[in-house]
Amino acid sequence: MEKENISTVLRRGKEGVIYGISFIDHKMGIAISASKIGALSSGEFVSMVADYPDRKIELKAFHCEIQNDHAALKKEQDNYKPFPSIRNLDTSMVQRNYLQIKQDVEDLVNAEIEKMMGDPELVGLVVKK
Repeated sequence: MEKENISTVLRRGKEGVIYGISFIDHKMGIAISASKIGALSSGEFVSMVADYPDRKIELKAFHCEIQNDHAALKKEQDNYKPFPSIRNLDTSMVQRNYLQIKQDVEDLVNAEIEKMMGDPELVGLVVKK
């Protein structure tokens, strides 16, 4: 985390026992305790935002919770219609398609290398293994 300019601070009791840890982001200028991060529930997050993306201003930290209306989501999902089947694929069809695309790309690359090898101005750009 030091590469990201984030340091840790250990909080110790009188006996030297660690009872807490905080993360300090020196680039963003914020500190968040590990207990805050650890206590986040599904749908909660801690982040930062700038008022104007095109202007350099101080960032603001926040803690949010996403609140879903599960009944409304269920009602919406119940009305979903399945996608129509256009073509049924099996693994051999996908594999054949993949191999064809791979061969096409290799042919294109080789054709371009041949063109470059025939051009005195470009031949120096070709790396030979």
